[in-house]
Amino acid sequence: MSRLRRSTALAGVTALVGGLSLVGGIAPTQAAEPSANRAASCFDPADVGAGGAAARGGRAGADHREISAKQQAAIEKRTKEILAAQKGKPGGGGTASGGTITSASVPVYVHVMADANGNGDVTDSQISQQIAVLNETYAGAESSAASNTGFSFTLAGTDRYYNSTWHQDRSSTTYRAQTRKGGANALNIWLVDFKWLGIATFPWDYARNPSVDGIRVHYASLPGGSATNYNLGETATHEAGHWLGLYHTFQGGCTSTNDEVADTPAQSSATNGCPTGRDSCSLPGLDPIHNYMDYSFDSCYDQFTADQTTRMQQMFTAYRA
Repeated sequence: MSRLRRSTALAGVTALVGGLSLVGGIAPTQAAEPSANRAASCFDPADVGAGGAAARGGRAGADHREISAKQQAAIEKRTKEILAAQKGKPGGGGTASGGTITSASVPVYVHVMADANGNGDVTDSQISQQIAVLNETYAGAESSAASNTGFSFTLAGTDRYYNSTWHQDRSSTTYRAQTRKGGANALNIWLVDFKWLGIATFPWDYARNPSVDGIRVHYASLPGGSATNYNLGETATHEAGHWLGLYHTFQGGCTSTNDEVADTPAQSSATNGCPTGRDSCSLPGLDPIHNYMDYSFDSCYDQFTADQTTRMQQMFTAYRA
């Protein structure tokens, strides 16, 4: 399994042992477990992020698993091949004529994973506010420098489980397989209590492991939550960026390839806080500390770039349309 996780200290979060309880009359169904890994000697882009992809990690954060330059190149090659095959092919993905989509309405299913005593049971108001944050950030509404990505988000459903094991993100493959809804274009958000702020799957993961596709977000990071400096709902924005195919802005460090996005200056390492003028790399440009794909405080975030928008649209066309 490949997971790049953003972590931060979250005070006052406890977990208890308990059983399963479900509100809303939605009975989970059993889904097949992911297939066995392919031979380690043969890299395939589908193997990258097979169980969960990237994540937001804070002061104590370090990537649990990094995608190598070789893997990154293979993913880019495969994506270009898919897009080329779809171009001009009606019904082959993207627009009616096979072109890259420029806008999409994404249905969102929120799964509240509270414990047996109700800890983590966020309010409907918080969920509505989180959807509003996603729509604001992806519309480029937080800064005049931000790009409108063309993606909008609509709450398609909310369910609530009271299971302390799931609340602590244990048996995550099982609970995601039993609760996930919708197809490749549906964003599933599981709200849990773990030491990370969030974990996501990449779009190229879907074909191989559709039952676990989506993002896991610490419930305290929702608007009004208790995660200091990370409670404005921007963790979901960051993780949804991975779900739509973006890497961290510091992917690859000080290299020209970096995050595969030309208009995000290279940076050697993740940002903590909001250090104006930070320049961690000798290549041109200051670190993109205001970009949603860095590790800055929520209050520091305010933009996706035009090239990030293009990449998300291409990735959605290739893997989710």
